[in-house]
Amino acid sequence: MKSFKAGQTAVRRGVHRTGRVWSEHALRLVADTSEALVAACAPGAGTRWPALYVKARDEGGRSVRTQAFDAMAMGMWELADAVWQETELLLWKPPTAWFSVNAFYTSGGLRNWYVNVEHPTRRTTDGFDTFDLTVDLVVDADLTGWQWKDEDEYAHVRRLGTVTDTEHQAVNAARDQVLAMLAERCGPFADAAAWSAWRWNRAWPAPRLPRPAKAAPGGCSGRRLNQR
Repeated sequence: MKSFKAGQTAVRRGVHRTGRVWSEHALRLVADTSEALVAACAPGAGTRWPALYVKARDEGGRSVRTQAFDAMAMGMWELADAVWQETELLLWKPPTAWFSVNAFYTSGGLRNWYVNVEHPTRRTTDGFDTFDLTVDLVVDADLTGWQWKDEDEYAHVRRLGTVTDTEHQAVNAARDQVLAMLAERCGPFADAAAWSAWRWNRAWPAPRLPRPAKAAPGGCSGRRLNQR
């Protein structure tokens, strides 16, 4: 298994089961151990997303997000360049887990935790591949409350067949595992104080994607992408 050094750029790709890339996100490696890969980014980090998804983020339109999922199901999307903004991100991804734990930071410190349900990691030359399975868990910064997010979109991708029955079973298992981690205060939640105190290393420039993207139709390239 390829390992990474602290400070190295790693690209997190979302790869559809057809092999097509759905998203790319440039991250900076913080640690790479047998337990988990830990990576981070700050405003200015390079990303690429389907053009409809970028449009939905710019305009705040849920209907456009639905169109993006429809395009995914039909295999008809183009990637557009975007830039991460507003928050710093610290990500914890165990190699075989069907989720990652993410912490979002603003100038006031840790804003919230965000558990992204997704495929296990597949290492690549430039970083690692996974695939977002739509449903997420938002957790209060002090771990006192939580709520599931995007259940409506998850139901939609289930109807489209984007999330298969086998993946659905893995999603349900991941839900239980994450809630158990919260209850037992394990994983990154075991050291919540240290995570709360973390901030981006100012000596590190914002990570960049290693390859230029072909411009998407409609002039969407170069947009800014808000955090979740």
